[in-house]
Amino acid sequence: MKFIENEHTELKKSTGELKEGVISIASILNKHGKGELYFGIKSNGMLIGQDVSEKTLRDISQAINNHIEPKIFPEITKKTFDNIDYIKVSFQGNDQPYFAYGRVYLRVADEDKLLSPTEIEKMILAKNIYQSKWDSNSTEYNFSGINKTTVDYFISQLNNSGRTPVHSDNPKILLKNSVC
Repeated sequence: MKFIENEHTELKKSTGELKEGVISIASILNKHGKGELYFGIKSNGMLIGQDVSEKTLRDISQAINNHIEPKIFPEITKKTFDNIDYIKVSFQGNDQPYFAYGRVYLRVADEDKLLSPTEIEKMILAKNIYQSKWDSNSTEYNFSGINKTTVDYFISQLNNSGRTPVHSDNPKILLKNSVC
């Protein structure tokens, strides 16, 4: 069995590198939304094993819970290959940006890069670009509640503004065209 470290997968020799592993989880989530972390495997892919007890699995779970925001709930399992135990952590989430130890990282190749405040702001804005537009929200109103006088006034104001002229005074056509 061969393991490869890449943008979706992080390999750690042992839980002695737990903090770095938690950072890698947040980093991978910020880039890809899901990934895997293994303990007991060298970065070159060689399986060396890890002592695995219930406490070890609980320590990993608590470190992830205590140091990644927003919260995620990974699957943490003991695995065995050729009588060698190791740990697999599978995780996913789409609530970027994820913070690890109060900082935001992004996966680049097999490295975790610290993001600047400007890069974090861009990530947040990109995430919310469609959520914050008023015209993407639906309404409880229907066509029967439209005031024709108000629509006519709006059309005249729009046509007088010098912008692209409106060639219809039918509210159904106007609203349908503005949604598409």
